[in-house]
Amino acid sequence: MDERIVILGAGTGGTLTANRLRRARSDVEITVVDQDDDHIYQPGLLFIPFGLAHTEDLVRSRPRQLHPGIVYHRCAVDRVDIDHDRVHLIDGTELDYDVLVIATGATLQPEETEGLTGPGWRQGVHTFYDLPGATALHTALEAFDGGRLVVNVVDMPIKCPVAPLEFCFLADWYFRERGIRERVRLTYATPLDGAFTKPVASHALAGLLAEKGIELVTEFNTGEVDGAAGRLTSFDERVLDFDLAVVVPLHGGARYVGDSPGLGDALNFVPTDPHTLQSGARPNIFAIGDAASIPTSKAGSVTHFEGDVLVTNIIRFLNGQPLDATFDGHTNCFIESGFGKALLIDFNYDTEPLPGHFPGPVGLPLLKQSRLNHLGKLMFAWLYWHALLPGRDLPGVAADMPHAGKHVPETVGT
Repeated sequence: MDERIVILGAGTGGTLTANRLRRARSDVEITVVDQDDDHIYQPGLLFIPFGLAHTEDLVRSRPRQLHPGIVYHRCAVDRVDIDHDRVHLIDGTELDYDVLVIATGATLQPEETEGLTGPGWRQGVHTFYDLPGATALHTALEAFDGGRLVVNVVDMPIKCPVAPLEFCFLADWYFRERGIRERVRLTYATPLDGAFTKPVASHALAGLLAEKGIELVTEFNTGEVDGAAGRLTSFDERVLDFDLAVVVPLHGGARYVGDSPGLGDALNFVPTDPHTLQSGARPNIFAIGDAASIPTSKAGSVTHFEGDVLVTNIIRFLNGQPLDATFDGHTNCFIESGFGKALLIDFNYDTEPLPGHFPGPVGLPLLKQSRLNHLGKLMFAWLYWHALLPGRDLPGVAADMPHAGKHVPETVGT
């Protein structure tokens, strides 16, 4: 009997894992489960509010991204019985597995913040972190002719931690293009103590916010949203008034993880070895992408870099071999800064984002605005559909973070 691999989630991580496994092993039975058929290119959600992308550009069929021979089952997951190696789906189907991969990502939980989904939701209070929200925000921005726009991250972790900053930069560009920038007060409110989590990048990004006249409010932990009154209140009772709020809600793992005893943590993410991607629940359970509770960004690039080690380790596990513990937390993100330019950051568990070039001494500039980086971000959409999801390696981009070309500054600043 062929060994059975069940993959929960047909997003970036689940799709590329299934396709890489099919290319590596034709003798295993691979089943992928997801609750709908719409695969959304999530980096593109950032562009919809500004009219730079449209729904039809971002959505494709989930099963059509899978290689022949992979079974796709459309259904939500009810729970996982980790003691009996069995997945229970809400339609009554039971899937037994030899290896289970959790790839169901992170879910938005706006209802967990008092008032966020109350009066004003999708009117004066929006998010661009899902397709309906990004589309509604496009309409709101078109009608916005002045006042205070607050971009607020409720709490970490979130998908693509640089996206709220990108929204601020693109909003600055957008309002300048419309000729109303002087009538708009832009504010970025974050629970972090700086613009970003890493010192060098935080210093550079805070400088860019200041250069564009965007107010930075740090250590703002949102406790309540009053959409009717136009007010955000933090747990320490600071208040930010707004005419339009763009909120990044709390994130958590998939509901079924919490309904599966022993599988997840308090936020429904899966505790995972940061180097092998093997779960702490059972040796035959692995996690990839946003679903995994590891100390790196919840970003698509991380998922791509994890894929190589994950597939290697699934095969090693099935063969009874020691696992490969080489995933280094490699993260690579383009940061749109407006006006046809972008920055690029590249880092891992041990090395923070630094200036220099990627992937070597001659390459794309790091932590510096450039037209090349903007073009790189645009080109990534094509690579996503035609190389990353099919399970191919991206030319010149290895899973391990390159060290060549990076420069350690003598002083970071404050």
